[in-house]
Amino acid sequence: MNVLIDSPVGPLGFDATDEAVTALHWGRAGNLSNGDLAAQLRTELGAYFAGMRRGFTVSVAPRGSDFQQAFYTALCAIPYGETRTYGDLASALNVSAQAIGQACGANPLAILIPCHRVLSAEGLGGYSGAGGIETKVALLRLEGAAGLLI
Repeated sequence: MNVLIDSPVGPLGFDATDEAVTALHWGRAGNLSNGDLAAQLRTELGAYFAGMRRGFTVSVAPRGSDFQQAFYTALCAIPYGETRTYGDLASALNVSAQAIGQACGANPLAILIPCHRVLSAEGLGGYSGAGGIETKVALLRLEGAAGLLI
C-alpha cells in the first residue's frame, strides 16, 4: 500500500526509489510504500511538525540540472528558522532572482528541501505547495520565523 502521511499542512505522499525520496505530492499518495524509508520519513516529518526536529536525514534524490542541484544544496544550507531572499540566492548562485523563483516553484521536495525559507525582497513571495502562501506562513511559524512576517 502506498504511503500517505498526515501533517498539519495536509496529507503528503512521496515518490521514491529503493534508496531515496524523489518527490512530494500534496494531497495524494505517490509510489512510496511501507518499509524502512517510509518509516524514517514518517518519523522525521512527525518530529519536524511537533517542533522537535530542525532538519532531515532521510535520503533525497531530486532530479534536476546542475543549476537545480546547486539550488537544492543552497536551500538546504538555510538554517531552520531563518530565511533568505530570492536575491540572496541569486547572487550566491550567479543567476537572476527570477531563476530562483522558478526553481522554488519547481522544487519537487518542498518541506524536505525548504523553499518556504525563501522570501521576496518586499514580502513573502510565492509558494507552490498546497495552500500556497498560507502553507508557507504555517511552516515559517512552525520554525519560529514568524517575526519576519510582521
